Amino acid sequence: MQSTALTPQEYFDSLPEDRKKGMNQLRKVILDNLPEGLSEEMSYGMVGYVLPHSIYPAGYHCNPTLPLPFMSLASQKNFIAFYHMGLYADEKTMDWFLEEYPKHTTAKKDMGKSCLRFKKTEQIPFVLIGQLVKRISVKEWIGIYETKIKK
Repeated sequence: MQSTALTPQEYFDSLPEDRKKGMNQLRKVILDNLPEGLSEEMSYGMVGYVLPHSIYPAGYHCNPTLPLPFMSLASQKNFIAFYHMGLYADEKTMDWFLEEYPKHTTAKKDMGKSCLRFKKTEQIPFVLIGQLVKRISVKEWIGIYETKIKK
């Protein structure tokens, strides 16, 4: 479900009441741990955390007019989704995350390549998400992106 919101705040304000608390808490964790240089904006109908063109002028290789994506947050129909490209692109980060996950929640991991899905807000491992958000710096992300994703 892509939102038509024009700003992250508009996106969060439009959430159903049963999602607002968890989504806002997740947003706070992300913003509190966001590496310097990343900015929050709407991206692909979700709240995105991206490297603006002022930092990475080439933009995203799939569409260079867009800033380079790194993370996204979305309220989908049946779950909250948190996308982190570092999980997809960096094996060490993925290994670390898989080892740490059971230490932070009893919830079964529901995960795609870069997507973590949470059906219940109380099962979101907020501390672990904060650690994941700050784990890869902007400089490191550019290096990973250019060597493992950009073709």
